[in-house]
Amino acid sequence: MQRRRASRWLPFLPWMSALTTADIRRDTMAGLTGAVLVVPQGVAYALLAGLPPQYGLYTAIVPAALAALFGSSRQMVSGPTAALSIALFATLQPMAGTGGTDYLSMVLTLTFVAGLFQLLLGLARLGVLVDLVSHSVVTGFTAGAAVIIAVNQVPYLLGLPSMTSDGFLGLVPLLLESLGNAQGLPALIAAATIGGCLAIRRWLPRWPAMLLALVGASALAVWLDPQGTVINRITAMPGGLPPLSAPDLTLDNLRQVTPGAIALGLLGLVEAAAIARAFAARNGERIDANQEFIGQGLSNLAGPFFSGYLSSGSFTRSGLNAMAGAGSPLAAVLSAVILVPVLLVAAPLLSHVPMAAMGGLLLVVAFNLIDRDSIIEAIRCSRAETAVLLITFASTLLLALEFAVYFGVLASLALYLRRTTRPPVLIKTLDQAPARLQQTLVEPETDVVRIDGSLFFGACETVDQQLEPLVAPNLVILAAGINFLDLSGIHLLRKQAHLCQARGGQLYLAWPKPDVETRLRRAGILIDQSDNKDVITFIRTTKAMFL
Repeated sequence: MQRRRASRWLPFLPWMSALTTADIRRDTMAGLTGAVLVVPQGVAYALLAGLPPQYGLYTAIVPAALAALFGSSRQMVSGPTAALSIALFATLQPMAGTGGTDYLSMVLTLTFVAGLFQLLLGLARLGVLVDLVSHSVVTGFTAGAAVIIAVNQVPYLLGLPSMTSDGFLGLVPLLLESLGNAQGLPALIAAATIGGCLAIRRWLPRWPAMLLALVGASALAVWLDPQGTVINRITAMPGGLPPLSAPDLTLDNLRQVTPGAIALGLLGLVEAAAIARAFAARNGERIDANQEFIGQGLSNLAGPFFSGYLSSGSFTRSGLNAMAGAGSPLAAVLSAVILVPVLLVAAPLLSHVPMAAMGGLLLVVAFNLIDRDSIIEAIRCSRAETAVLLITFASTLLLALEFAVYFGVLASLALYLRRTTRPPVLIKTLDQAPARLQQTLVEPETDVVRIDGSLFFGACETVDQQLEPLVAPNLVILAAGINFLDLSGIHLLRKQAHLCQARGGQLYLAWPKPDVETRLRRAGILIDQSDNKDVITFIRTTKAMFL
């Protein structure tokens, strides 16, 4: 009992106690690989979030280690992500601009509030809430975020001054007006970075493509523009451990960031849960969504005190972690630990990296964010899923990003309710009914109706309208598809039974499910069963029930 209780609050104890020497060796190599990959990724994502480059690396240390220790996935690696970085930028940039102390303070505060929200959901055992965000919502959001990422990199690719605007639609005209001032050398650097990254991924898939592409682009930039007058470089990044910091929890700051924090916190949970489930399915494992919520919440709750911003599961780093042979969360923890000396060594070198090269890498990231297979699948298979995807995509481009998630969820729920409140009702004659039913019923004047959906308050009006034209004395409802019946559904059946009696016939239910029949008995409807009890149930009622 004590061990189970300890495992609940300290979920890393079971897997840590089961580690062997071979496991530690394998996880160490995977952690080293992840630490090398996160350097260019962390820098890129921090710039995407409107933050100094070192904050991306800070976010990959303490928050990533806490998410691994207190989560439930054995191979997922957390840290800065592209989708959350661009969402964070789009949410806070209209409030505080970028680059200043006010903006950084709001970033840390939003991260803290989002972490608190995630932790409370996990402690309340509300992991099921992540199921409200459908796959189409995530696909539409990430596709929209990818477009925003790509458009925001155009100034760096063409050597243009940094541009700020009120949203995606405001930035496009500014870019079109500035195209005449484009520079050739930054565009060449960006093209070389993209080409080198894609080539390494194609022919040397186990090599760190992003890191090698950055090194090559930096060398090319030094050769073409040694003074940095045309090809802008990244601002010099201080080395050292992440400095201690704290969120600003004043009432005014909390009021501004809380709506966005809740939306981005939910998005981070969806992203992490989806990645954790994907890797668990590959390995035949199960994840605990509530524990995953707790792990993500603790990582974002503690991150702001160590200069970390909003983090979640990273599909790229998790995939590399799995491919490198990681077998436990120790790999993610070691990746965070190894990153500390890497940060001390690499920080001074980042001032030689061209902004155009970072923009090129972010274009690669944006392209990979678009889940083309899921988009094609949605278009081929479901108009409703396509509508949800397009609504979320358009909302991401036209609205604040936190509202895009809300719109996508609302669209999913609206379409789901539309389907459930309009269950298919198929009307047949008796000679079209199943043979077993024809053998049981001998009355010729009988309508047969099949209802494929639950009879609840939202569906009864639609079903009643479709049953209204029926005039035969007897009515048979094929009830095998009725999974649930509420009080409104009981009233509907009472009404139909009364109408059948008024025409000199009866109402029958064929193959009702046990729960449905039990509810009808409790409702006081008189039920008789035929000799063939598994086929048909007779429902009789009295006029007194309708007075």
